[in-house]
Amino acid sequence: MKSLGRILTAMITPFDAAGKLLPGEAANVAEHLLAHGHDGVVVSGTTGESPALDDDEKCALFTAVKERLGSRGTVIAGTGDANTTHSVNFTKRVAALGVDAVLAVVPAYSKPTQDGMLRHFGAIAEASPVPVVLYNVPSRTAQNLLPETVHELARRHANIVGIKESSGDANQFSTLIRENPREDFTVWCGDDYFFLPALALGAHGVVSVAGHLCGDDLRAMLDAFTSGDVVRAGAIHRGLQPLFSAIFATTSPIPIKWAMNELGFAAGPSRSPLGEMPESLAAVLRPLIAPYRSLVRS
Repeated sequence: MKSLGRILTAMITPFDAAGKLLPGEAANVAEHLLAHGHDGVVVSGTTGESPALDDDEKCALFTAVKERLGSRGTVIAGTGDANTTHSVNFTKRVAALGVDAVLAVVPAYSKPTQDGMLRHFGAIAEASPVPVVLYNVPSRTAQNLLPETVHELARRHANIVGIKESSGDANQFSTLIRENPREDFTVWCGDDYFFLPALALGAHGVVSVAGHLCGDDLRAMLDAFTSGDVVRAGAIHRGLQPLFSAIFATTSPIPIKWAMNELGFAAGPSRSPLGEMPESLAAVLRPLIAPYRSLVRS
């Protein structure tokens, strides 16, 4: 299987002022990301407001982005939700659109047991003709996909190829890496602020949000770290930390959509039930995005 990439960003979903989906602008955002340090994108993930999209809208996004990127960049499509049967059927539908992989998140709200997650993700894997990436984000789902469950899924299902790990727990991340049962099972860091520490623990790469703005910096940090220049990697990380903090100072993706609008993309508003960007936070974020304005559409 080809690599899905090391620098990925979970893309925003652009809407017009009335809240109508803009698949063409999503393709523009994806192309911009590829031009600035990225290997590929995640479409209709948390940052893409997946709970606010219907299936037809998601398919329109996957189609537009994959048609634009072609073989130049990978497209990982968010297909998992809290309904196992729907996740299975939707995964099969989306795989036919030519995406490179699907992303399956821990079911939210229902708080499944570890056995329930083995069954849920196993059903998706058995139905999927494309690789499956797990997504653990306990702050959103209220349940933690434990390392031993991840490893059992990796042992049972060859097409479960990796995990986006967003627990923010260094011990859990270490266990995922140390006890990984397969050399080809990939662990991506799912938190911008933890990317460099995760690399030190053995992470393959990142699924970012800040990468909408600082993809070149993330690539430079990765390159510095892998070449052994940890001093430079640390300096890049520390320089980005204020941006990371501001982007997550209120519910994501509100700040990053505001930033992309500021940079000239037609990102539009976030759909309900998300709210407006606080002006106090905009004042903090505005100077932090200034260095990236010259990169837009370049």
